[in-house]
Amino acid sequence: MKTLPSHSKTFRNYFSGLAYTLAFILVLSGCTTVIPRADLPLITNESCGEQVKVVTVPLPVIATSPNEGITAGALSAFLIHNQKDEVYSLLAPQINHNKNFGFTGTLYGSVNPTAEQNIEFNLSQSQKKNFDYEARIRDTSFLNGNLELKGFLGWFADGSSRFFGFHARTPNELETNYTNREITYNLSATWFLGRRYYLELGHRFRSVSISQGAIKSVPFITDKFSQQDVPGVDGFTTHAPRISLIYSSYDSKTLPTYGGYARITFEPTIKALGGAEDYRHYEVELKGYVPHDEAKRFISVFRLMYNQTLGDTDNSKVPFLEQSILGGENTLRGYGRNRFIDNSFLLLNLEERIRLFRWEIFNVTADWELAPFIDLGAVMERFDKASSRNFEFNPGIGFRATVRPNIVGRVDVGVGKDGPAVYVGLGYPF
Repeated sequence: MKTLPSHSKTFRNYFSGLAYTLAFILVLSGCTTVIPRADLPLITNESCGEQVKVVTVPLPVIATSPNEGITAGALSAFLIHNQKDEVYSLLAPQINHNKNFGFTGTLYGSVNPTAEQNIEFNLSQSQKKNFDYEARIRDTSFLNGNLELKGFLGWFADGSSRFFGFHARTPNELETNYTNREITYNLSATWFLGRRYYLELGHRFRSVSISQGAIKSVPFITDKFSQQDVPGVDGFTTHAPRISLIYSSYDSKTLPTYGGYARITFEPTIKALGGAEDYRHYEVELKGYVPHDEAKRFISVFRLMYNQTLGDTDNSKVPFLEQSILGGENTLRGYGRNRFIDNSFLLLNLEERIRLFRWEIFNVTADWELAPFIDLGAVMERFDKASSRNFEFNPGIGFRATVRPNIVGRVDVGVGKDGPAVYVGLGYPF
């Protein structure tokens, strides 16, 4: 979708009216229908039968974040069932409006050809600046389930990106805006070694360009910071092989309710392979699920994570978006994405996932959850320089709806020093 010319006022008014009409129709469209499988190519197979049950669930979309501001719209989730009445695939068209990006149309899809395979895609285009085209695939059918292959391919631009400088206590007065445009892929192969241990080998690539942002009220990044101050502000490329040793005792790979997880990762970026500089990421992550009753209605969940980025001599040449970063819907949920940047970070997330009830709506059985949470984290030069006064404390509450085996819709409301942030999305934050 191209940005509309400024002189096309009549067409803009027509587009706006059409968008609101479509959103209104989505909200009223909840139903269950039966459609011939021949009319649903690519998102069905023989397991769905000749007549396929399709459940339509309409939902409003209202979110606000420090970076993007307020976004409002509507979506309809189309859940396609197989003959066992399990969700085989999901399609979710969405339309929303944000004053900085205009109208955005999105189509999200998820297909599960077998219990071992999952394919996801997201196609999104805004009137101004933003777009997101990505695909993910996961396959655990190799070597009798002992080998898992995963791949991600993406091309996107985010005109709401922010940079405040390095270190933990960067003031709001240094806030700048830019558009982050990337082409990226991430590939991995994970082998089961026995006794709950896994070895993962992977490779990550990203090509980043920086341009003028969409938030005109905020200075452009190079208005306050020079290329010498912020490495990578003129763009950069990353080629990073990766090795991880993993321990997992989860009871489910997709939506666990019990067990522990530990991961140690080493990821060097190598200039000889085309990377911007020579530097290394070290990361340690611990996660745990502790149910408090047999029905698993109350589950305490935690994540403890440490990340460190080291250059060959110092970190003065490591691209700023490749350093250790906190902020956003999956780390510190009271702040916008990439709010805090430095050489290292330490992060603790605590959640109490409470299943309020199991409710069938539009012929789909979903678990409805309440999740009070606390996010505690800080960036630092290195671990021994961590200071308690630099830690950000973000309390909040989450609202979740899960359709097993692998669908989670969530709304998380986090509170930071700058006020609340509301994130709407799919999947658990960790």
